[in-house]
Amino acid sequence: MGRLDRFQSLLIFAAVAVGLLLGRWPAVETVALPLVTPFLMALVFGIFAQVSTVELRRAFSDVRLTYAALAVNFLWTPLLAWVLGALFLRSHPDLWVGLIMLLVTPCTDWYLMFTAMARGDLAFSTAILPVNLVLQLLLLPVYLLLLGGTVVEIQLESLGESIVLVLAIPLVAAVAVRTILERLQDPRKREQTYARLARLPLVFLLLAITAMFASQGDTVLEQPIVVLLLIVPLLLFFLTNFFVAQVLRRLLRLSYAQTASLSLTILARNSPLALAVAATAFPDRPLIALTLVVAPLIELPVLALATHALRRLEPTPSG
Repeated sequence: MGRLDRFQSLLIFAAVAVGLLLGRWPAVETVALPLVTPFLMALVFGIFAQVSTVELRRAFSDVRLTYAALAVNFLWTPLLAWVLGALFLRSHPDLWVGLIMLLVTPCTDWYLMFTAMARGDLAFSTAILPVNLVLQLLLLPVYLLLLGGTVVEIQLESLGESIVLVLAIPLVAAVAVRTILERLQDPRKREQTYARLARLPLVFLLLAITAMFASQGDTVLEQPIVVLLLIVPLLLFFLTNFFVAQVLRRLLRLSYAQTASLSLTILARNSPLALAVAATAFPDRPLIALTLVVAPLIELPVLALATHALRRLEPTPSG
């Protein structure tokens, strides 16, 4: 795992520990809960602010690769998520819903770093990012109702409120900010501003995790087995989709760079975005959000291993 991955994992662990420690004081526990939603809104704003909708058209320059990635992410993976939950988490419905929410939301940030490390087609991975983001925004409520609704009761009012609060409002704000920056700032200053905005997601993710664990510490401490329960279904997801990418490589005759990009696009997940919805749509089910907090601790090392495995498949230059 690269230094950045290890650093992020350590920060997530630290945020969990600080939250659990602060939650020992009843006064902190009461104050922490109202802070979760604004922290998550700021987190999602930071994600949206980095994405240019101009890239949407570029993603379809390679039709085979784009449609393969979209089919795996938005048709195959939701079914796989439900099946894995049915096999391993049937007795833990909240974890099952958390797993579904995690797996139906493709990553829109750190997978680019792993793609670069694997020497994948970074231009394609960058171009498909906004497509993945837009589709998961539109489809996450659908997946929750169709798949999550078979596991736990879904309150449409709470779901709609969470979509507006943590997705729609940050999206509108991000579009407005990008529009203003495009008109008022020269390219150099604009890129500097985007670089600052890129720091927001990690900062507010850590604040949100700290606040959530401070407000729900007792529930979390009563469920220490959560990580162990998630390891097997998550590892099976990564192994299955890695194999799917290799099958598509042969069927579509993809180059190594295309295969590396496809692999990481269908492996990496967008836990912060799903976390934002989970925390507001299911305030009385903290284990759903806990699933999405724990997932990166498993995911990041696996992505590093997948990157290493891909590099071993890279053809050596002849001559």
